[in-house]
Amino acid sequence: MLLRDLFAGELPKLVMFDLDGTLIDSVPDLAAAVDVMLRQLGRDPAGDDQVRHWVGNGARVLVRRALAGGMAHEHIDEGATEQALALFLEAYAGDHSRSTVYPGVRALLDQLQADQVPLALVTNKPSRFVPELLADKQLDGYFRWLVGGDTLPVQKPDPAALNWVMQQAAVSAAQALFVGDSRSDVLAARAAGVPVVAVSYGYNHGQSIATENPDLLVDSLDALI
Repeated sequence: MLLRDLFAGELPKLVMFDLDGTLIDSVPDLAAAVDVMLRQLGRDPAGDDQVRHWVGNGARVLVRRALAGGMAHEHIDEGATEQALALFLEAYAGDHSRSTVYPGVRALLDQLQADQVPLALVTNKPSRFVPELLADKQLDGYFRWLVGGDTLPVQKPDPAALNWVMQQAAVSAAQALFVGDSRSDVLAARAAGVPVVAVSYGYNHGQSIATENPDLLVDSLDALI
């Protein structure tokens, strides 16, 4: 089991997961909501491929990138952001049917649950959407702690959410693991002092996550079993 290799032959005492791009491919639904928002604002739709590059830093940043038409969004004012964000959130709340669970995810979650390893979810997605999305994809029975992008005052790559979960679980950083797909995930884990596994298939703004030097890089989460 590759997971044991990271912990001197033992299992971690806590595994924390990112959501979008790690457990679930949510881009089709996110892109659909972005395009609804853009059309309501009289703009051209962005499409899945473009949105796939923009996701990973929470709904507000996604909306600002959509308004900017690219990664750089410093020139977008707050008034336009608030208007567009409200439209996006309304559109995204409607339907998550196009989002899918990545292959290998359930096998790893089932194994960790069978081994009685406590699990947590740490995502930059607005917290209001997390329980319903997990329930819709039948992933709601695995996680003891859920941290959304607005649960704390800061989001990943800040390590606050990881530190909070470890405090709740009474687990040290050396006993915990974070699993994600993006630079923000690796940076958050590093800042928290937590070993990090990255998946190769997720969203990292078009860049290979290998360049961030995670402790382990896998093509499917069931490779950890």
